[in-house]
Amino acid sequence: MKTAIITLALLLAVQLHAKPLKVFILAGQSNMEGQGVVSMDGERDYNGGKGNLVWSMKNSKSADKMKQLKNEKGAWVVRDDVLISFKVGDKVRKGGLTVGFTGYGGSSHIGPELGFGFVMGDHFEEPVLLIKTAWGGKSLFVDFRPPSSGGQVGPYYTKMVEEVRAALADLGDQKYEIAGFVWQQGWNDMVTKPAIPEYAQNLVNLVKDLRKEFKAPNMPVVVGELGNGGPVTSGAMFEFRKAQEEGTKQIKNALFIKTTDFARPAELSPNPTHGHHWFGNAESYFLIGDALAQGMKSLLK
Repeated sequence: MKTAIITLALLLAVQLHAKPLKVFILAGQSNMEGQGVVSMDGERDYNGGKGNLVWSMKNSKSADKMKQLKNEKGAWVVRDDVLISFKVGDKVRKGGLTVGFTGYGGSSHIGPELGFGFVMGDHFEEPVLLIKTAWGGKSLFVDFRPPSSGGQVGPYYTKMVEEVRAALADLGDQKYEIAGFVWQQGWNDMVTKPAIPEYAQNLVNLVKDLRKEFKAPNMPVVVGELGNGGPVTSGAMFEFRKAQEEGTKQIKNALFIKTTDFARPAELSPNPTHGHHWFGNAESYFLIGDALAQGMKSLLK
């Protein structure tokens, strides 16, 4: 009987390993890189820690939802069922999902990948891989410009494709399925006047070209709203958000995810002068990731 149990356990392990890895591409600019402060709390530079992740886990509206981020010993949870690959400079950071997979190195910040990965890991029986590819200060108008938009292909469109292909090649013989694309980007287009009227079509072209690149014609797509600062009723931010939503509506199997509700006051955030980065508020980044994942789940159904 003992041998039979061991054999069954081994068989189940083999079957689990044989299931295709669910791969999600997370792309964009600095807000996808991740600017949510984890624990730094200096009075001068981090507002005494207000709005960082440690503070938010005790004091924010989302404290209960965030409890899962630490284990019973108070250490940050590292998911063994959700892996992440993120190239920063010349180095690829890889491992189980936890805090710190941003452009800063170490464990000082988080991005949307944390909330997104926890939801996806709980949703799937199969293992999940997040391939994150992001750079600060990059526009869809120029830097990420897709081939179908005409003109010069953006160098960061090319780099994005190269980084995703490299991460997939690194899987070797592991079976995988590209399960979705997550796009969190827009600040540089919003502050570039001629970019806004083109944004909707450029977004449509981006998705079309990436689906072709990766032979995933129905790849689910979620687009995160540039919700910095909360609701607005006029101006460049208002016009840009409309362009984001209009472009997303033209894409089959895609959802536009509103994020303005996740904006937190500057005075309750670590970086009160960094409105372009959600004031560094960790709760904002966690909730953005969670909302993007909930949207993705609805498309996957």
